[in-house]
Amino acid sequence: MRQATTTTGGPALSTQSRLGRRLIQLYVGLALYGASSALLVEAGLGLEPWGVLHQGLAGLTGLSIGVVSIIVGAAVLLLWIPLRQRPGLGTVSNVFVVGIAMDATLAAVPEVHGLAVRIPLLLAGIVLNGVATGLYIAADFGPGPRDGLMTGLHRRTGRSIRLMRTAVEVAVVVTGFVLGGTIGIGTVLYAVSIGPLAQLFLRVFAVLPASDGSTVVAGGQPRGAILRP
Repeated sequence: MRQATTTTGGPALSTQSRLGRRLIQLYVGLALYGASSALLVEAGLGLEPWGVLHQGLAGLTGLSIGVVSIIVGAAVLLLWIPLRQRPGLGTVSNVFVVGIAMDATLAAVPEVHGLAVRIPLLLAGIVLNGVATGLYIAADFGPGPRDGLMTGLHRRTGRSIRLMRTAVEVAVVVTGFVLGGTIGIGTVLYAVSIGPLAQLFLRVFAVLPASDGSTVVAGGQPRGAILRP
């Protein structure tokens, strides 16, 4: 009887352990994502596509860029309704945690001057963004609002995720630039490097399948939305 109890309890404990790891990965990943976006802002050499929009709106409204990120994320999440997308814990958490972490990092990091500091800060921000992306996607709690928008458009239109991502992000960058967001070498470098970096760290942080045969690795749709340029 004692042996049977141990055998029965083993998989349950294993599943709980994996769930705990996934939750840690999710929130650490989202916090690091916000921090990495803040580093790109501090570097001042160009932001990621949505960051350009957030910065432009922040300058227009007088709100902090983190608060703007939260508002934009919530607005994008509303677009999921006609697209019939279902948010997960990671989706809702993404809206709030990234923006809060971004503002906290901007408040903690001093203003930098000179390319000797700004270039390493830019590179650190891009690499950290790749780490963060791998962490939170591998946790498999649902795609972020912006990623889900692209996969939702893919489903509804039948167009490729590559095309949907390109169309959305070009529109976002142009709008953000018109509003005063920063486009530069960092924007280009981010665009060409985030896919390979995220793919690398997605493999590093992938959670092994549970002993009952279920998997907790990120599904194909959120991974595709992030990693296909």
